[in-house]
Amino acid sequence: MAVPIYIGYEFKVNPLQPATEILIAELGYAGFESFVENNEGLTAYIQKEDWNAFILDGINILKSSEFAITYSFNEIEQTNWNAEWENNFKPIVVDDLVTVRAPFHDKPDTKYDLIIEPKMSFGTGHHETTHMMIQHILKNDFKGKSVLDMGCGTGVLAILAEKVGANSLDAIDIDNWCYINSLENVERNKCKYISVYEGDVSLLKDQKYDVTIANINRNILLNDIPTYAKHLTKNGLLFLSGFYEKDIPLIEAKCEMNMLKLVEKIKRGDWVSLKFIN
Repeated sequence: MAVPIYIGYEFKVNPLQPATEILIAELGYAGFESFVENNEGLTAYIQKEDWNAFILDGINILKSSEFAITYSFNEIEQTNWNAEWENNFKPIVVDDLVTVRAPFHDKPDTKYDLIIEPKMSFGTGHHETTHMMIQHILKNDFKGKSVLDMGCGTGVLAILAEKVGANSLDAIDIDNWCYINSLENVERNKCKYISVYEGDVSLLKDQKYDVTIANINRNILLNDIPTYAKHLTKNGLLFLSGFYEKDIPLIEAKCEMNMLKLVEKIKRGDWVSLKFIN
């Protein structure tokens, strides 16, 4: 398989919110695959084969008078990208129980050792939302449970869920690179019960899950929560992240409409992660 070449866009956004969140959602619909937020805005990546000089013409927020958004872009050589993440990807430890590390890091002493090679995919535990979802998994009983990991990214959450006892897991991501990367990481961690699929909630037919994990942006969650609820077992658990504390009323209201009750909140920085029960 040929290694894809990426175009990277550096966006400077003022004020940051809600503009950054809106920008990510619009860029996602335009074909951008990966996003890294920073103090000035964000970096967005799209495969060169999917890029054209008019790719931003349909990004409406760039035309808004409410926000000042500037950008620049350049082609990223894959070899340079790999060297960069190897230099900057440090192992992380969550609650002294889980280590998320790259294959070239030393084996840790923690109970759970997750070996993740993220490449262009999202989800190493460094971002607040992934970190909080890991905390949720550690705090809850997954033994013998069926699990859905929507927007699986690197597959890190599904991999941890299996390691803590889940024995039937589906990991789904709409991004081809995430799908491939998840397959690699599932194999790398010698997981036996995880099936990885490329797509979205439309893949779900008659399946029922004891636990659903969804670490995706707010707009996608609001659209897909009814489907998550439909595919939960009685007393099933839904863990959500990928949004800010100010978004909780919207998320909670949508969940309540679908008979899901909020039972726990974790906060890290401006980000939150919520636990609902069916």
